[in-house]
Amino acid sequence: MEDVAISPGMRVRYPRTGTAGTVVRIEEIDGNEFAEIDTTGLLYRIDQLVPIEGEKEILKKERKSSGISDYEHLREIESTEDMQDAYDQVSGVGAG
Repeated sequence: MEDVAISPGMRVRYPRTGTAGTVVRIEEIDGNEFAEIDTTGLLYRIDQLVPIEGEKEILKKERKSSGISDYEHLREIESTEDMQDAYDQVSGVGAG
């Protein structure tokens, strides 16, 4: 990838999976340097990481709902005719 010095506190992306986060620590294992990313807690080879520049990106969609509204929504979905018909057609656990 790029020849940029990756250091703790730097925001990076692992292009193969799109994983992004902030470098927590650097560790050397068998002669290779790895960086731990805060969003996954996993180690990534430093030479495979790309620095992220600019505004802080949204790393995951925040879910804003309460347990009660989730329950009410689920009840609403389950009460529809299509969903009830699907439940009625289940004849067993087997794989057919």
